[in-house]
Amino acid sequence: MEWISENLGISQGDQAKILASLAVILGVLVLRALILRYVVSRLEEGGQLDGIYRARKIASYASTVVIVLSLTFIWIDAFNDLATFLGLVSAGIAIALSDLLKNMAGWAYILTRRPLNVGDRIEIDGTVGDVVDIRLFRFSLMEVGNWVDAEQSTGRLIHVPNGFVFSQKLANYTEGFSHIWEDLPVLITFESDFERAEQIIRRILAEKAPDVEATAGARIRQAARRYQIRVGTLTPIVYLSVRDSGVLLTARYLVDARSRRGTSQTIWRAILEAFNAEPDIALAYPTYRIVGGGAPPEQGAD
Repeated sequence: MEWISENLGISQGDQAKILASLAVILGVLVLRALILRYVVSRLEEGGQLDGIYRARKIASYASTVVIVLSLTFIWIDAFNDLATFLGLVSAGIAIALSDLLKNMAGWAYILTRRPLNVGDRIEIDGTVGDVVDIRLFRFSLMEVGNWVDAEQSTGRLIHVPNGFVFSQKLANYTEGFSHIWEDLPVLITFESDFERAEQIIRRILAEKAPDVEATAGARIRQAARRYQIRVGTLTPIVYLSVRDSGVLLTARYLVDARSRRGTSQTIWRAILEAFNAEPDIALAYPTYRIVGGGAPPEQGAD
């Protein structure tokens, strides 16, 4: 001890604090390992494998807090420098529990600002789903889309940390206005009677597209009180454009966010049945034309 003081300039009091700090860190880590081994074994015996991750995270957070508080008591005289003590403790807790605190702040934001509610369909961090639960640290989505077409349910439950509302882009399909615009592209050949095809699609939209103009208009006007939303045309419409393979007729209509696939199937079936009865209308598809140099030369007889 004296040799260290004379050669390294570390006082005996500081040496004692260093040894005490090392003992605390080693003791807490050993204790955490022993407790984790016992808890993990019990969870494995009970078949609760999903709880192992949570147990490890809780043990990590708790051991970090204990180490920070212990080192603070060792190195700071709490009675002579209370402000410094409290500041270091607060900083240590904030660092150790940063994810938890961020998730708690996200939970408070969700409850007060309502960017999402149970029952809303949202997209966050590339995942689309219906909100089925909101808790202190995370909210849960019943996933739709992914490998399933037309945003139908996959059957998976996705848990998202509440802190993602601050760091990830959040799209709400149903907040204030439960309908979305759906585009249905119909490509016909250049030789087809596009005017007749347009008339048919308009008639089918008038018959098959959901009649939501009144309810959708009321909801848009209500949402416009909170957001800068311009109320435009809500009736179905058909747009015409030209593509490499033919004439593109795009049917655009309002549909409930959860009814896209059923409505699309109904409209497509009606379009195909109507086009089958029209000899002057044919669906187009990408084609390739190969231009050769004529017939190959004839081989002479030997």
